[in-house]
Amino acid sequence: MGCVSWVIIVTATKRFGTYPRRKDEAKMLRRRMIGLTAVTVGALALVGCTAGDDNERDDATITIMGAFTDAQADAFQADLDKWGEASGIKVAYDGNSDFQTAVVARATAGNPPDIAIYPQPGVLKSQTASLFPLEDLGIDVEAITADEANGLGTIAQVDGQTFGLPYSINVKSLVWYNPAAFESAGLTVPTTDEEVTALQEKIIADGLGYPWCVGLESGAGTGWPATDWLEEYVLRYGGLDEYNAWIAGDVLFESDLVTQAGDKVAQELLEPDKVNGGGAAAATTSFQTAGNQLFVSGKENGQCFMMRQGSFIADFFPDDIKAQIAENDLSNINFFQLPSPDGTDVAMLGGGDLVGAFTDSDATKQVVEYITGPDFGTNGYASQAIFLSPHNDFDTSNYTTEFQKNAQELLKNSTLFGFDASDQMPGEVGAGTEWSELTNWFAGQKTMEQAFQSIDASWPR
Repeated sequence: MGCVSWVIIVTATKRFGTYPRRKDEAKMLRRRMIGLTAVTVGALALVGCTAGDDNERDDATITIMGAFTDAQADAFQADLDKWGEASGIKVAYDGNSDFQTAVVARATAGNPPDIAIYPQPGVLKSQTASLFPLEDLGIDVEAITADEANGLGTIAQVDGQTFGLPYSINVKSLVWYNPAAFESAGLTVPTTDEEVTALQEKIIADGLGYPWCVGLESGAGTGWPATDWLEEYVLRYGGLDEYNAWIAGDVLFESDLVTQAGDKVAQELLEPDKVNGGGAAAATTSFQTAGNQLFVSGKENGQCFMMRQGSFIADFFPDDIKAQIAENDLSNINFFQLPSPDGTDVAMLGGGDLVGAFTDSDATKQVVEYITGPDFGTNGYASQAIFLSPHNDFDTSNYTTEFQKNAQELLKNSTLFGFDASDQMPGEVGAGTEWSELTNWFAGQKTMEQAFQSIDASWPR
């Protein structure tokens, strides 16, 4: 019998046992697990196995595991170190590029970190049997999320209990444009959906270029940018409840709601002259380079004037534009929020990193409260351009880029926040048929109705 036998025994207990839902049950199970572990370790010793240092825990240190590494991890640790000087709590962050596999393996083996930071809610929700509801830690979830857009506090709710809260978010409902090009062409930034339509018509009628830059190509992930476009309008037309019902599979792609959203996407992107080369060209254009056409001049050169894309896209702009961004020079690149159609809420689509707890100590509680609260980032982490607080009351003077400040203002003015839907759907749908079928639709290989039917047929039920 080798060392792997210990993993098998513990895994069997976790898999087939009854997971705790309350503190008293959790503590009882932990005592049983400690006894089981002691017996198992003794058995391993008989066959010459030695427990590794990786399984030893310093009870004075709260451990956190997440997916981000390198400079971002260093800045995160530095912020917590500074906070720890005042709180007296020592925190150690471990960044793992294979986080999803690692956090599941550690929890299964009975050796989870105290806290985990999940880049997607799906993995977190798959571990709710091992995680503590934040309410059980004594955390006032309602108080923490009081200044957040509706939808942010409920991303990781299961059966009325909160298993995670966001500490950092990203926003996707951004329309990027070139202010210098707008000024040269006599265009103004639209503030309503009707003005977006009028702007597109003017760009086409005056022969200035193409209203939209669109790229769906992303290697094995080709099609995901189309899912974001569809999500924008499902969220706006349906509101948060219907949007979440769609994610759960209770609202079909063939429903009136999603069809309405699809029709709106087609109106924006697939009508003649909306995109250079039409939907077929968009399907084969890289999402990374599509925005480069914001910085050329003339329809003959493929100039486009707007690109709806997430905040991360700035990393893919030409080097000279990125240099301007670093200097907070927004003369050639900026963004505005995609306006909502009349009668719908001001909505922001996005993603974020969610904080969950595997232990229920008072120190764990304090760390979770700090990381998910409005003060996180004030000890230095807000200097990371990738960071955006979920809190409307966050002091934006802590940010170092105008983009962060502008995005925070847009988030503050949004009444709804919708977490990326495809990331929450079953993998074979959200990262499978939805990508491929929406690409087929854009490319003209299927009608929207046919694409939606195929997606619905693939849903595991």
